[in-house]
Amino acid sequence: MKPNFPIARSINNFITKRVWSWLFVMALSITLLFQACGAETVDQSSNTNSNSSEAATETLAQEHEGDKPTATPIAVAEPTVPVTGHTVTYATIEGQPVTGYLAQPTEPISDTLPAILTIHEWWGLNENIEAMTRRLAGEGYTVLALDLYNDEVATDPQAARDLMRSVMDNPGPAQDNIAQAASFLETEYSAPALGSIGWCFGGNWSLRTGLLLSSDLDAMAIYYGQLILAPEALDALDMPIIGFFGEDDSSIPVADVQNFESILEDIGKTADINLYPGVGHAFANPSGQNYNVGAAEDAWQKTVDFFDTHLKA
Repeated sequence: MKPNFPIARSINNFITKRVWSWLFVMALSITLLFQACGAETVDQSSNTNSNSSEAATETLAQEHEGDKPTATPIAVAEPTVPVTGHTVTYATIEGQPVTGYLAQPTEPISDTLPAILTIHEWWGLNENIEAMTRRLAGEGYTVLALDLYNDEVATDPQAARDLMRSVMDNPGPAQDNIAQAASFLETEYSAPALGSIGWCFGGNWSLRTGLLLSSDLDAMAIYYGQLILAPEALDALDMPIIGFFGEDDSSIPVADVQNFESILEDIGKTADINLYPGVGHAFANPSGQNYNVGAAEDAWQKTVDFFDTHLKA
């Protein structure tokens, strides 16, 4: 277990502004290097990142062709214990307030619960993500669903593609969003530990959250998010990692998942990478067309156990 999250922040209060400023610059530099939404590597000799990002976005769009985020009974399944959810303002980006969705157990066992950041799919912060946020809260957490789309939600692949590209082409506000969300959970809820989880677009940004927050993040979960494969970037990760991918996901080749796992192992990171045969992208999204109940339930239980181990110890 890392040092207590809020205590560590308190010790550094006198340099908070300088530290965050430095982190933003460093994280932005890393993100610009790995701009592509697909499996990302550093190529110092060419300027292919923009083309790679566009190609990866198109591949993801093909995975979602004909898909739509239609709510189903499974998508809005009740958490294991009653929870309370509501909209909160957790950040200010470029002078504009940012709202998200926060959920907690209605009768928490403690005044200070460990916290989790949830990062939405390429559809945006929709009903499905709010339901997943409540399910996580029911496991004993304060859970904040971020909004990286400025209060916009897509209902078709074209709109989702446009929203995703708007973030990937200008990642600075998203980084600021995440940093302020972490600070909000510390300041307003005294979170003793912090985790992140994201799906699809959000899976990639959960990975980027690990790079941005580094030692302040205690656990990170990635669901079929596009990968960064540069060892020099991944070496900055300082938390246990769990990942879930489908063998039939054309937007994230099996070779990239295996390389990601190998790189993390080679550089001494704690990682549990799960690759499910016969399932594709978004297999854990019960509001989409690719839902696979077996893989989704297995991944969910492993996610719950993972956060219990690393956030509640």
